[in-house]
Amino acid sequence: MRVDIGIDLGTSSILVYVRGKGVVIKEPSLVAFDRDSNVIKEIGAEARMILSKSHGSIVAIRPLRQGVIIDYTVTEKVIRYFVQKSLGKLIFKKPRMGVSVPSDATEVEKKAVEAAAYAAGAREVFLLTEPMAAAIGSGIDIYKPSGNMIVDIGGGTTDVAVISLGGAVAQSSIKVAGNDFDEAIIRYLRRKHDLLVGETVAEDIKIKIGTVYPKKIEESMEVVGRNVADGLPKTVSVTSTEIAEALKEASTQIMETIMEVLEQTPPELSADLLERGILLTGGGALISGLGHLIERQVGIRANLAPDPLKVVVMGIGQYKGEQFGNS
Repeated sequence: MRVDIGIDLGTSSILVYVRGKGVVIKEPSLVAFDRDSNVIKEIGAEARMILSKSHGSIVAIRPLRQGVIIDYTVTEKVIRYFVQKSLGKLIFKKPRMGVSVPSDATEVEKKAVEAAAYAAGAREVFLLTEPMAAAIGSGIDIYKPSGNMIVDIGGGTTDVAVISLGGAVAQSSIKVAGNDFDEAIIRYLRRKHDLLVGETVAEDIKIKIGTVYPKKIEESMEVVGRNVADGLPKTVSVTSTEIAEALKEASTQIMETIMEVLEQTPPELSADLLERGILLTGGGALISGLGHLIERQVGIRANLAPDPLKVVVMGIGQYKGEQFGNS
């Protein structure tokens, strides 16, 4: 039997795939916690809503950081919540569950994910690395004797792998990804413009004018924040060239990781990579200019997956693991 539920347990978002239905949930990996009563108030989209309107005792908790569980108890409650929300009245028996993990997850980290899934009500659990899941979700036949390179840029980690014959022949993972782009923008605005902004504003800048490669036509936008000097509201105009400068360090680390994996790749698979190109997946892969940067620095064409945000969870849901037979 295939997995009943696939979960992409991300640093920024959690996606759930239900067999026969497809992707049914995509919500923030966010928990609203009341410090006064010591209880969880809301999870996911509802948590983001309550946090935007509340103050004081209710604080935001992200149970995962850089793809790794940092709060086991909260993660177990989050998984249980999303499983129940996705299945509803169909929960008449414990489901088989597949969960994504970074390619460099340690045995301890993998055991923590398995334990949280079992505690949330799973009957059986299997783990699948994010690049492998992304390849399957993108329609790649991972069992063919040919090489495919996947670069999966999530919120907390970037996983790079060359896949052939059902396994990763070369892989690496770094704790630099989409959230680091946001943090780099925040630091840049403070350093260059004496402007304080939060994560939401930084993400908005990244989406609207963010790029890791110079644009042919420069773009700009007005950004409102707080003046570092006097704490008063302040507005500055920021350009796409500035954001490219802000993101240079993070994007360079991703390029170095891609080069590292290419150097580990067997020569007989290199021709496949030149022919097929590099497949980009994950929310962080949507940053403008990434494909151009890779082609310029690595010399291989880069292609964005058709639905980069969902391919990992789709791959988990479609994977036929040995644990569940081949049906």
